[in-house]
Amino acid sequence: MNDVLTEIRGSAGLITLNRPKALNALSLEMIRALTAALLQWRDDPRVERVAVRGMGRDGPFGTFCAGGDIRFFHQAVLAGDPRLEDFFTEEYTLNHLIHAYPKPYVVFLDGIVMGGGMGISAHGGDRSLRIVTERTKMAMPETNIGLFPDVGGGWFLARCPGRIGEYLALTGNSITGADALAAGLADAAVPVAELQSLWDSLADGEAFAPLRERLRAAAAPGGSELAARRPDIDRLFGAPTVAALLDGLAADGTPWATQTAELLRKRSPLMLHVTLEHVRRARHMTLANDLRMERDMVRHCFQLRPGAAGETFEGIRALAVDKDQAPRWNPARIEDVTPEMVQAFFASPWPAHAHPLRGLG
Repeated sequence: MNDVLTEIRGSAGLITLNRPKALNALSLEMIRALTAALLQWRDDPRVERVAVRGMGRDGPFGTFCAGGDIRFFHQAVLAGDPRLEDFFTEEYTLNHLIHAYPKPYVVFLDGIVMGGGMGISAHGGDRSLRIVTERTKMAMPETNIGLFPDVGGGWFLARCPGRIGEYLALTGNSITGADALAAGLADAAVPVAELQSLWDSLADGEAFAPLRERLRAAAAPGGSELAARRPDIDRLFGAPTVAALLDGLAADGTPWATQTAELLRKRSPLMLHVTLEHVRRARHMTLANDLRMERDMVRHCFQLRPGAAGETFEGIRALAVDKDQAPRWNPARIEDVTPEMVQAFFASPWPAHAHPLRGLG
């Protein structure tokens, strides 16, 4: 069974992620299939727009993409599999291809949209249409597995209003479709009941432009807890360091602040510091430069401490392999992370002329 289904219908190129048992988690093969389809359709005059959806357990929609295949990451580290390097190089190249795509790019963000799923949905630019529903559960939860929000996450989170980007990057909290609109991570909301008819309508080239404008202009659904919490987020997550942020949460003392501090204490202390630095650097970068920086960083996630000694390997072990939910982070405390530990992630292991993403931009 193909994990990526493609077809041309009318003037639309349609892609369905078809790995529902794994919540459409991206494998290297899926990244290659997506890239091949987009490159082929980019120059095909029959295709005027591209749309992407996920297959759920009960049929189309219901789940978009839960991210990269972290079990593969774990196995690749143990086996010394060189495809781990290929995975990130090709995934980030795909993210940039979507960002620079010359044709409208429509994504149906129904159900789970996390990690790598954000990477294939957040970068479509002004021509994109990112559609959420009442079932959307969106997150960049990488700090929970000793990683950082990659796939251009530094770039798109840094461009959220206020300090929402820092909040989402550090906590990894899941947000709703209404929240995604408030954060600038979606363009329109559509009821689940209308998804299939909307998908079918994309074949009609003349109907697409007015449809896109109508959906973008429609009133956003109410009930965004993220928007309601924005003043607290901006005040506290603008702190200069992770330690200062936690001091601010402690001084605030509200139930929300206390709960948020407790959550942060469960994340990788090292990767919290790295992630905050990452988002703040990316705020002043192009996407291409951010992706090159992320490629450096992810190499260090697996190589700075080789094998099972790395934070990412340990985080995946605790969450998805042994499932003991008890990662042994190193350092164990936020206060024990030194600036030298953080800066090591931002030193590129390649000279510019040999960087695996040197061709972007």
